[in-house]
Amino acid sequence: MSAILAYSRVSTDGQSIEAQRHAISQRYNVAKWFSDEATSGATKALDRNGFKELHKYAREGDTVVVAAVDRLGRNTIDVLETVEALKAKGVSVVSLREGFDLSSDVGKMMLTMLAAVAELERANIKARQMAGINRAKDEGRKLGAPKRINDAEVAAWRKNNAATISATAAEFSISTAAVKRACQKFQHVEDQQLQPAS
Repeated sequence: MSAILAYSRVSTDGQSIEAQRHAISQRYNVAKWFSDEATSGATKALDRNGFKELHKYAREGDTVVVAAVDRLGRNTIDVLETVEALKAKGVSVVSLREGFDLSSDVGKMMLTMLAAVAELERANIKARQMAGINRAKDEGRKLGAPKRINDAEVAAWRKNNAATISATAAEFSISTAAVKRACQKFQHVEDQQLQPAS
């Protein structure tokens, strides 16, 4: 037997879910309530305790009601992923504010529009990332994971070549701080620049 489930969320401790509950209960006879309080919309729905419980509880044919689509997620991508996760279980989603109902033809059209907007957002995010990478390259900043350093090899090379910290750093393309750490770790040489023999 299908049921009406309701989900509410507020971002901070100072906010209350009561207004959302009131708005939903005016229109629907809710069988079970789920909520997340003091939970940011930036947290993906399936990472929130209340929504996780709702997703686990919901059965095919059930309807999940929210006061507004943004209660499901902060951006279109998150909202779409959340709606799709419910849809995969045969669960409909209704939003009071937007009149969003997946079970209707209009709801399906809105979902298609949401998907298009989400794709646009993903493209914009990727474009911003690429712009940031290109800017970093233009400024001469190194990108990617830090270079893995073999401390023993660095310390041994410095000792065997009686090299300075700077020369060792240049040889291995690492920072002088990394050379100092390697030398301290293996205690092959002191931290200071090697002094010429008197």
